[in-house]
Amino acid sequence: MAKTDIPGIPSSEITPEHVYINRRQFMLGLGGLAAAAALAACAAPSSPAPAVGSVATLAPTAGKSTDELGDRLTTYEDVTTYNNYYEFGTDKSDPARQAKNFRTAPWTVQVGGLVNKPATFGVEDLIRLFPPEERIYRLRCVEAWSMVIPWQGFQLNKLLAAVEPTGAAKYVRFETLNDPEQMPGQRNDWYEWPYVEGLRLDEALHDLTLLATGVYGKPALPQNGAPLRLVVPWKYGFKSIKSIVKIDLVAEQPSSLWMVAAPDEYGFYANVNPDVNHPRWSQASERRIGETARRRTLPFNGYAEQVAGLYAGMDLAKFY
Repeated sequence: MAKTDIPGIPSSEITPEHVYINRRQFMLGLGGLAAAAALAACAAPSSPAPAVGSVATLAPTAGKSTDELGDRLTTYEDVTTYNNYYEFGTDKSDPARQAKNFRTAPWTVQVGGLVNKPATFGVEDLIRLFPPEERIYRLRCVEAWSMVIPWQGFQLNKLLAAVEPTGAAKYVRFETLNDPEQMPGQRNDWYEWPYVEGLRLDEALHDLTLLATGVYGKPALPQNGAPLRLVVPWKYGFKSIKSIVKIDLVAEQPSSLWMVAAPDEYGFYANVNPDVNHPRWSQASERRIGETARRRTLPFNGYAEQVAGLYAGMDLAKFY
């Protein structure tokens, strides 16, 4: 597929929502940027711990009104009101309601572990160092619903390159803020807080793996994981941890919150796989938010061309 180079979107140039959406519709009607190049195939590394920066560059999708498969964006209203974020409650409407007063500034992220240059970054520093670009990604929830979301953010591999992982680093561990006063869901002792997630190092270094700071051309709202969240589009949504305060490079595979809470239902990899059902429901199809009919779920959420090589030789049913 073709590749284009489109500059990132600096935070100073964020567009109001109504202008942003109208501009997208206008460009779609012209057949200009809406007919521009789709996501370019990445040469996926087969080693579990490649050198930082070894993954081929992926073209951003700025200015488009659909994803690369032609699926239209989920509305801003749905993206910001239909959310899973158990730190703010278990109902889909709880995060938008409970997170209204959540403080997202000042905010720092500690990056350390098996690295040569551990550092603590303010979110504003990250945006200055790594200007955000737009990526339109499909989000597939393990509950079998999905969205198409225009994120603003930067590739995680850029941050990892800055701290220089050592040769002993094999995994990346992420941790969410632990603050029950602001996050009432953390008073529920059913789960082991704080929320923890992890990726294999080669997954973290892949160009599709994003640290998102915005959505729909504006700063992300708390219910979307502000001020900094992970987005890994070929995995079920619970892997894309929100409100990150700590990132560590580690030698051993991390145990995530959901692996601890329900080890028979949630594994480490959580790759979207229509052939492997959740123990309580099928994963063969999904409900796209804003649509009535169900649609077939694609292997790796439609990103198989880019990421399947990461799992060459693995039994994807066993390594759920």
